[in-house]
Amino acid sequence: MSPQLSFWNMKMPDSFDSHAAESLISKTFSLEPYTAHSFSSTTSNISNISSGSTLSCTYKEDFKRFLLPAVYTFVFLLGLPLNAAVILKIWRKRPNLSKNNIYMLNLALADFLYVMSLPLLIYNYGSHDYWPFGEFACKLVRFQFYSNLHGSILFLTCISMQRYMGICHPLAMWHKQGGRRMAWCICGGVWVVVAVLCAPTFHFAAIGMQRNRTVCYDLSTPKRSMDYYPYGMALTCLGFLLPFMAVMVCYCRMAHILCRPVSYQGVSIATGEKRDKAVRMIIVVAAVFCISFVPFHLTKTMYLVVRTLHDAPCEMKNLFSIIYKSTRPFASMNSLLDPILFYFTQPRYRQSTRRFVLRVTTLRGRGTSV
Repeated sequence: MSPQLSFWNMKMPDSFDSHAAESLISKTFSLEPYTAHSFSSTTSNISNISSGSTLSCTYKEDFKRFLLPAVYTFVFLLGLPLNAAVILKIWRKRPNLSKNNIYMLNLALADFLYVMSLPLLIYNYGSHDYWPFGEFACKLVRFQFYSNLHGSILFLTCISMQRYMGICHPLAMWHKQGGRRMAWCICGGVWVVVAVLCAPTFHFAAIGMQRNRTVCYDLSTPKRSMDYYPYGMALTCLGFLLPFMAVMVCYCRMAHILCRPVSYQGVSIATGEKRDKAVRMIIVVAAVFCISFVPFHLTKTMYLVVRTLHDAPCEMKNLFSIIYKSTRPFASMNSLLDPILFYFTQPRYRQSTRRFVLRVTTLRGRGTSV
C-alpha cells in the first residue's frame, strides 16, 4: 500500500468508504492539469484576440482615389515634357557643360524616371487601391519614388554647395580643381548613395490583401512595421535631415554675404548678375524644400512613431495615416519645381523660351488675322 493511501486510512473515520477516497484522490490530482490547460487556452485566446485586433486595423483611405490620381496625372502631364526639355537642352551643350548644369542634368534625369512610373500609381489609386501588376512592379515603383525623392534632395544639395563656393569663396582654387570630371564623379557617388539608401525598399515593400483586394504597401506590411521603423528613421536622417541642415547652413552664409555691398573691404564679392542668380536659386530651392520635402518627412516621421505603438487606438493610426499620405502629392511636386529651378537660374534658357513663346503667339496672331 502506498504511503498516501495509508495516510487517508489513518485520518478518515471507519465509516468513510475507501472507494470514495480513491475517487476523491483521482479527482483532486486530475484537477491541476485541467486548470492549467484551461488557463493557458484562455490566455492564448486573449492574446490571439489582442493581436488580431491590432493587425485588423483597416485604414479608411477613400480620399486617395480622388486626391492622388488627380495630382499624379497633373504631375505626369507637366513633369514629363518639362524634364525631357531640360534633359535635351542640357545634353545639346554637353561638350561645354558647367558643373551646375551637370548637377541639374542628373536632377532632371531622376525626376524623369519617377514621372515615368506615375501611370501605374494613377491606375492603382483610381481603382480603389487595387494593384494588379505583381510584387516586383510594386517594389520598383516604391523604389523609384524614394530614390527620386532623396536623389533630388542630394542633387539640390550639390547645386547649393556649388553656388555657395562661388559666392562665399570666389577666390579659392581648391574647389575648382577637377572641373567637370569631378562633378561627374560626385554625381556618380550620389547615385550610389541613393541606391544604397533606398535598396531596402525592395525588401520591405510588398503586396498584400486588404478589403478583399490586392494592394501595394507603401512602407511595409503591417506585420513588419516594427522592423521598418529603424530603417525609416535612418533614411529620414541620412537622406533628408543632414542634407537639409547643410543647405540651410549654406544659405544662411550666402544671405550674409549677399547682404553686403558689391564691393566689401575693397574686394568685389560678386557681380550683379551672379548675385541675382544666387538669390533666385535660394528662393526656388527653399520653396522646393518647404513645399515638397519638409511636410512629407515630418508627417512620415510622426506616422512611423504612431504605427509602432501597440496601445495606440486604430482611430489615431488612421488619422496619422491620412495626414502622412495627404503630403505624398506635395513630395511629387518636386518633379515640377526642379525644372522651374533650371528656368530661373539659366538666363539663356529663359531667353530662348521667351523667343519660342513670342514666335508661337506671333504665328497664332497671323493665323487669326487671315
